Amino acid sequence: MTDTLTITKNKKLSALEHIKEQSRFLRGTIDLGLLDRTTGSISEPDTKLLKFHGSYMQDNRDVRDERRRQKLEPDYGFMVRVRLPGGVLTPRQWLDLDALTEHSKGGLRITTRQTFQFHEIKKERLRDVIGGINATGLSTLAACGDDVRNVICSVNPLVPAMQAQAYEWALKLMHHVKPQTTAYKELWLDKLERVSDGAQDEEPLLGKSYLPRKFKFGIAIPPYNDIDVFAQDFGLIAIFDDKNELQGFNLAPGGSMGATAGDAKTYAALGDLIGYVPKEHLLETCWHAIAVQRDFGDRSERKHARLKYTIDDRGLQWYHDELQSRLPFKIEPPRPYHFEHNGDRFGWVEAGKGQWNLTLRIPSGRLLDVPGHPRQSGMREIARIHKGELRMTCDQNVIVAKVATRDKAQIDALVKEYGLDDHIQASGLSLNAISCVALPTCGLAMAESERYLPTIVRKMEALLTKHGLRDEPIHFRMSGCPNGCSRPYIGEIALVGRAIGKYDLRLGADHLGERLNALYKENVGEEVILASLDALFGRFAAERQPGEHFGDFVARTGVVEPPKRRPAIQY
Repeated sequence: MTDTLTITKNKKLSALEHIKEQSRFLRGTIDLGLLDRTTGSISEPDTKLLKFHGSYMQDNRDVRDERRRQKLEPDYGFMVRVRLPGGVLTPRQWLDLDALTEHSKGGLRITTRQTFQFHEIKKERLRDVIGGINATGLSTLAACGDDVRNVICSVNPLVPAMQAQAYEWALKLMHHVKPQTTAYKELWLDKLERVSDGAQDEEPLLGKSYLPRKFKFGIAIPPYNDIDVFAQDFGLIAIFDDKNELQGFNLAPGGSMGATAGDAKTYAALGDLIGYVPKEHLLETCWHAIAVQRDFGDRSERKHARLKYTIDDRGLQWYHDELQSRLPFKIEPPRPYHFEHNGDRFGWVEAGKGQWNLTLRIPSGRLLDVPGHPRQSGMREIARIHKGELRMTCDQNVIVAKVATRDKAQIDALVKEYGLDDHIQASGLSLNAISCVALPTCGLAMAESERYLPTIVRKMEALLTKHGLRDEPIHFRMSGCPNGCSRPYIGEIALVGRAIGKYDLRLGADHLGERLNALYKENVGEEVILASLDALFGRFAAERQPGEHFGDFVARTGVVEPPKRRPAIQY
């Protein structure tokens, strides 16, 4: 294993590379920072290392200016993210996480990667939250940072046995590639004291400097692309035989939603197929897929450090060949598959063997008690009686899974009592709308997202109703900045924040997550956005072809020209 990247040879490493290298396997001085009660923050180098432990330091931007005028330090708080492979947890774990919200603000929040975030945790409560998460059998290690992030997996296929098999491999993969440092245990689970200098630690895969940037895996189960598999650094498409037995995985590296405003050298990209491996070779394949990026990713420029840039600099064929050179078996040509659905299927779905799955809509994934919809309390009551499992989706919703037929009525009663049934009357747009957190806590946010989503959706719904399109399923993604946590670049309609009240309007992704959208209007306000959509909805209602989705109509009629995929490799 090389300690520095081939691509950065003779280049100056970024400052963060030195911080990681000298961190003693992610220790830094985090322990001292946690003990310092003279400030609500920790040092800047330690904030970088803290991400590997599953937490970001943030501050409340709503009060930042006022606190500055009062000569007070920012209102610091910490976001904590759970590592939850495949998005599955038990009712007991749900209740344990729910109880930890006493240390945070904003309740529980389901992310776009099937897990939970806690927001605005004060420094003195940080160990209580991370320790509490571990006490329930979960973890926050590698939920953030330059490592392998939460492995996501399809959660609601029509054949339950397929989900169970794919989920098993998501768990195996997450544990196979997670960091091995003992710093996590020392900082969060033991007494907060320096018992090790890290000299005995080893990271056989990640190395002392870990990865150049984050690395994301996702497993899709055709014909459902409910995880947006091509948006992952390394997408895995599960291939089953005619008896619904998992055979292996198609490999699709090179996706990522991140970009930087005003920097044309950064961009969103979709992954592309490079082959297939049987399931027994999955772990070894993924290990070396990570190792290639560890060795060749850009460690001098973090904006250029994702796998998509390594592939685009060197070529998809090069990546295939480099990965193949490290494997003792042949990467086979991709197996046939097709997608026919993207997003969540709401309401009850039969899961076989006398069991049912119920998908509930959780707008922006935010589990709070609000007038008419006390969602946090409702899910708490469901978890108290539910005997199956709970699954998070990549569209920020929750599935009450493995409900026995005899228990459906009791679950239904709670759903109605706590206003968790609003999916029944929701429009096609609102059922397919997701957003990132953005203001006030995200330091990268340039505009509102989660807080603005209900307002803009209502106004867009009025236009759709006007044109007879209220029930039309349209994937709408809203992001407070170009970094793309809500996967805006594969929304049929997307708003990407550029400044307060200003957004890029992007259009033209397909309905299955297999095509990027394109810029339609740059840096515009609500009035221009709504006027543009009003005209396009009118055209869509009058000119669409039978069964055509809005994104496909926009692309077909030349309203925008979506970017092309990479050239296919030769098998």
